[in-house]
Amino acid sequence: MADRKISLNDLSEQVGVANVNLSKLKNGHVSAIRFSTLEALCEALKCQPGDILEYAPE
Repeated sequence: MADRKISLNDLSEQVGVANVNLSKLKNGHVSAIRFSTLEALCEALKCQPGDILEYAPE
């Protein structure tokens, strides 16, 4: 988001996901994400899923 100079509020409006849910996603407090949400985020941020997600083995 910082690289694209987009705020959480703006991204929320573009993607159609509540600020609270985007904040939880941003801070790693979710255990799942819908493919449609991931697709919308990638489209809004002009990035690939790997730019957003990171695998961390437990």
